[in-house]
Amino acid sequence: MSNYLATEIDEIIRFDPRIVKNGNLIEVIVKYNGNIISVGEQTGAEVEILSNNYAILTLLEGQVPLLYNYPEIEYIELPKTLTFLLKRSMGQACIPPVRDKNRFGLRGKGTIIGIIDSGIDYTHPDFLNEDGTSRVLFFWDQTRVGVPPTGFKTGIEYNNEQINEILNTMQGGSVVFGLDENGHGTAVSGIAAGNGRSSNGREEGAAPEASIIVVKLGQTGFEAFARSTEVMRAIKYISDKAIQLNMPVAINISFGTNNGSHNGSSLFETYIDSMAERWKTVIVVATGNEGSAGHHYSNIIKQGESINVEFVTTGNLSKMYMTFWKNFADTFTLELISPGGQTTGVMRPTTRLTSVNLEGVEVSVFFGQPNQYRTDQEKFFLFDGRRSGIPQGIWRLVVTGEQVVDGRFNIWLPTIEDVTNDTAFTLPSVGTTLTLPSTAKNVISVGGYNSNIGSAADFSGRGYTRSDVYVKPDILAPAVGIITTRTGGGYDSFTGTSAAAPFVTGSAALMMEWGIVRGNDPFLYGQRVKAFLQKGARRERALPFPNPLWGYGTLCLNDTMELLTQYVRGGISI
Repeated sequence: MSNYLATEIDEIIRFDPRIVKNGNLIEVIVKYNGNIISVGEQTGAEVEILSNNYAILTLLEGQVPLLYNYPEIEYIELPKTLTFLLKRSMGQACIPPVRDKNRFGLRGKGTIIGIIDSGIDYTHPDFLNEDGTSRVLFFWDQTRVGVPPTGFKTGIEYNNEQINEILNTMQGGSVVFGLDENGHGTAVSGIAAGNGRSSNGREEGAAPEASIIVVKLGQTGFEAFARSTEVMRAIKYISDKAIQLNMPVAINISFGTNNGSHNGSSLFETYIDSMAERWKTVIVVATGNEGSAGHHYSNIIKQGESINVEFVTTGNLSKMYMTFWKNFADTFTLELISPGGQTTGVMRPTTRLTSVNLEGVEVSVFFGQPNQYRTDQEKFFLFDGRRSGIPQGIWRLVVTGEQVVDGRFNIWLPTIEDVTNDTAFTLPSVGTTLTLPSTAKNVISVGGYNSNIGSAADFSGRGYTRSDVYVKPDILAPAVGIITTRTGGGYDSFTGTSAAAPFVTGSAALMMEWGIVRGNDPFLYGQRVKAFLQKGARRERALPFPNPLWGYGTLCLNDTMELLTQYVRGGISI
């Protein structure tokens, strides 16, 4: 076994001890072949199988390097922390004509909207049927202790009957557990599937008669946000339920992170790609709100050249990360200089881990190496100022090209939800500001625009993926001032690509109702849905398409359905 393989994960754990759970347990994502259960038994790991090739292992921190001894393990990845990314203009998205009973009459009946988010206020009238029963078929709350779903280890599951019992007892003043304290998931659910009962139908979501399955994400990661492992579990859970119910499903993910290569190569993203090919499924992901945040820097360096990369911190942070990606064929040295002039010294790539104190901040720098799935290299910086905070001022990263073949490099700071836009590069790059997992290939990646004035939202994460691997975003939807359901009842206004994504999720459910439920096109799911949404998108601007800001254009479901009808019924020559 190569020494670097045996020690890499162990070094990362020491480098960022916050990823270790209580009791020195740690989660790892593995890509495997063969008998992973046997590996778990031999290492004392708890095994959660997500699919034929992906699993989550929970084991003692010191046991992780032993996994490299097993031929069943193809690759190991540590989980990443994701943050919320967060309104409605159904008319601009051309959805009401599709619901018109004199035309297509589609309302999502017979389909499932899967919501992976902060939960849902299932007591809100927009998620109830006319008889007062719940439209939520299943609700898995990963944050509470109870009886988890079959095949999972944590959380508590409520089925439709149990939810209805809660709704009935609620009339007597009983406490209702498992609601959406954050409000993000309720807002997203309303855009995708709210039925407008609180507004006499004026504020209907895209698919008001779709059934709903919700996963309220846990927080086993550090700080207040969920990990990629929670999202992976949630996708499997919703997919399993859809198969059991024999119903097509559109899954909405309005979460994201900047921690990754932004080219779709992480296990997190490739797992999502594989699940997008399972069953009759569409997975929709928001591109994030990083377009104007100043959290991405890119440049091209020449041999012997040094480039100063400056970024500003505000003094109100206790910890943050920075991730640097380059071609492994290039050899760069790095030097980080604090606002007060203290330095890490010149760091060379052969030194895997550097840890130094700069102005009271413990700065750790980890130099990664290529793996079986990518040829690029990550250099990960962790700033830990828990005692005195990260000082205010300008930091300087000196990048020197010693041996240059390619020369391109990209750096990302955490998302705006993590550090606000006050922590930013002084000369940022607006391209490739998509957050993971919207960079996964098989998902529908949705950016946002202001439908009131017809302009792209400056905050909308834009493409392409790093090194222009493929086109992202796929499509844009309304994202500014969208009226949607609010926790506790009524409606409120929200803005962000988190609001754009559920327009597309609901649209996908309507398409699958027409195709699969009504029998017009039994294979209308996956990439076929994406292709017709892109073909029917409106491209009214004098711009080349596809476009790193606008993707293939703005969502227009009516135009998509008109084209789909003609293609399926032979009105157009393919």
